[in-house]
Amino acid sequence: MTATAGDHRYLQVARTLRKEIVDGVYPVGSQLPTEHELCERFSVSRYTVREALRRLRDDNLVASRPRAGTLVVPRPSTSSYAQDVMSIDDLLAFAQGARFAIETNAMVTVDATLAHRTGLPVGTTWLAASGYRRIDEDTAPVCRTEYYINRSFASVGRLLQRHTGPIFPLIEDLFGVTIVEVHQEISAVALDAELAERLEVEAGSVGLQLQRAYTTSDGEIAQVTVNTHPSSRFRHAMTMRRVRDTR
Repeated sequence: MTATAGDHRYLQVARTLRKEIVDGVYPVGSQLPTEHELCERFSVSRYTVREALRRLRDDNLVASRPRAGTLVVPRPSTSSYAQDVMSIDDLLAFAQGARFAIETNAMVTVDATLAHRTGLPVGTTWLAASGYRRIDEDTAPVCRTEYYINRSFASVGRLLQRHTGPIFPLIEDLFGVTIVEVHQEISAVALDAELAERLEVEAGSVGLQLQRAYTTSDGEIAQVTVNTHPSSRFRHAMTMRRVRDTR
């Protein structure tokens, strides 16, 4: 999809207001400026302002009420986004159940090899954090985890050394965005000697690689995660049902 200049403008307005809400310029319970005032402030049309406010409502940051204007509301602690097989909360529960120990944390520029593995555009810059997940210190790692975080949210990196759980809730809380979609792909890979040693399996054995892309309500990829599991430590279950023909 390509975005027009108008599309970019309402996203810019939404991002500015979102940051101000997260930073406390507009605390919970306060009222945003009127549409007319926002039009004047940003030099945009009423349509652009209304689209920006719609984005904020999609992120559960504000609520618009008749004769009360647009109010900043508390964000819910959890939100479930049902998919055919699982929900985003299921991913959250998995990530919380296995402790993540970060070993590397740095900005990287995507080359052709990394683009092939992650789907990220060549030449773009992302915050890369990688390490291993364990249930406890006495067991072999569950998987190697690689995070690639959009540079727009890269300041979350300062929190990662003290953080052992999933990262996307941090992005949601710090930047006021909402992850509305997670696209997952699963593929079989051969584990090289170094990775096999760290995962405590034989070199050349089969692993399963899960690549997930997390998309915000703005249509922006917030992060891409690559989890590489030994095949003996990963199980994916799915139930399919035939749709009954009611004709």
